[in-house]
Amino acid sequence: MEFKRVVVTGLGALTPIGNTVPEYWNSLINGVSGAAFIKSFDVEKFKTKFACEVKGFDADGFLGRKDARKLDPFVQYALFSTEEAVKDAGLDFEKLDTSRIGVIWGSGIGGLKTFLDEVVNFAKGDGTPKFNPFFIPKMIADIAPGHISIKYGLRGPNFTTVSACASSNNSLIDAFNYLRLGKANMFITGGSEAIINEAGIGGFNAMHALSTRNDDPATASRPFDLDRDGFVAGEGAGTIILEELGHAIKRGAKIYAEMVGGGMSADAYHMTAPHPDGLGASLVMKAALEDAGLTPADIDYVNVHGTSTPIGDPQEVKAIQDAFGEHAYRINISSTKSMTGHLLGAAGAVEAIASILALKNDIIPPTINHFTDDPAFDPKINFTFNTAQKRVVNIAQSNGFGFGGHNASVIFKKYQQ
Repeated sequence: MEFKRVVVTGLGALTPIGNTVPEYWNSLINGVSGAAFIKSFDVEKFKTKFACEVKGFDADGFLGRKDARKLDPFVQYALFSTEEAVKDAGLDFEKLDTSRIGVIWGSGIGGLKTFLDEVVNFAKGDGTPKFNPFFIPKMIADIAPGHISIKYGLRGPNFTTVSACASSNNSLIDAFNYLRLGKANMFITGGSEAIINEAGIGGFNAMHALSTRNDDPATASRPFDLDRDGFVAGEGAGTIILEELGHAIKRGAKIYAEMVGGGMSADAYHMTAPHPDGLGASLVMKAALEDAGLTPADIDYVNVHGTSTPIGDPQEVKAIQDAFGEHAYRINISSTKSMTGHLLGAAGAVEAIASILALKNDIIPPTINHFTDDPAFDPKINFTFNTAQKRVVNIAQSNGFGFGGHNASVIFKKYQQ
């Protein structure tokens, strides 16, 4: 069976460093940090008092106050980034077969703020179950693609992928596979997350996963730096319009890039820690390369998972050296989480957008906040520290790894007719 080709025809982003794709990209290549002290709740008693929050997002202005109250922030973010992507792709759904347009969305947690608010309100009462009727439909992780399909009248495949921080990479892979098998013409895909609240920060603090660099939040996310001390929580959404090539050409769509492969694997090791030798991470990169029909020498850039945790970063470097061999010294790698923080279930989509724009613009976004070399890492590896680098980028790979040992990696290349 001959697979159909799949291309990227629209992008949308709501991130801690920009509320549109152009703003996000400009911040990335200029090394802007999105980390600051948390404003959405009182952090006085929390070990970590900062995060990468979305800034200047007006849910009431975007949705109207009545509708905004019916939606958890992770759904609000999804709808916002999707509106940008739909406009960017020039989509007029009245002229398209909406039965062949689907939505596959990723979220690691879903409506955490809604769950927190409802349970706290119940606990403050006398035991009478006075829950908001929107509690369950606001909270469930699958509701974001539901609302996207309702807004645009899309009747193709519709579901959510949940694989922790690999979630939106998995959503991209699922959409890619449906399209290349000819099961649909187009997908709105990506991911969103909104965990910067008392439960999210408190929960990750309890497991010692977050940086506690409260004296200098802007430099707290330090992937591959000797003094990294944990990840910085982020929030937001990324939307990618994936489309079967023939369908895109027929409607005269602009094409950013071609998606050519995706790989998935499991660490089968620990519920939160990655395999110490990076076995699952190496396996997933090799699987993506095989799926795309590529060799390690074909890759120019890897947007790494790179969360800035003491145990996570070394395993990914080991995996890259295993998967790419000597070519590991000829590629650029970078962690854009140094700027956005870790968007959990939305990370894969937001970082895929960074990878696609690196292809389009031939610029590698940097890994900022590097101060001290870690002797555990081979100095010949180009981590793209602190400053963006210009180079021809024909093929880019983007990694996402999640609690539970979930790994997903996607590959994009410059589009050629």
